Amino acid sequence: MAEDKQEKKIIIDEDWKVQAQKERETLKQQEEEAANQAAHEMPPADFMGLVSMLATQAFYALGLIRPEDQKDQHIEPDFVMAKFHIDMLTVLEEKTKGNLNADEAQVLKSSLDQLRMLFVQLSSKV
Repeated sequence: MAEDKQEKKIIIDEDWKVQAQKERETLKQQEEEAANQAAHEMPPADFMGLVSMLATQAFYALGLIRPEDQKDQHIEPDFVMAKFHIDMLTVLEEKTKGNLNADEAQVLKSSLDQLRMLFVQLSSKV
């Protein structure tokens, strides 16, 4: 009974401690690398992304989207560049007619309608 009352000591091999620490550090490094990779991955290439990219370029050319460091500055619209991007979307609409699902067709149509209206409004002020 005296033996039952004695506390059992756990003996941990120092090599085991070192190995466990290395494994923790390796795991932490892998998690950091995975997080960095996920932050730098590009979204999948798809039709909606293409429309969004061209529309964004047109909005930027019209001066409606500005870089963060130019938020307070007045930027003159570049109507030639805006027209180019609107025309590219128009070509896309013509060439894909009948091959788009309802969502894709609607996004393209509404983007073009909005951009054309803004182009006319802004260019008539000049």
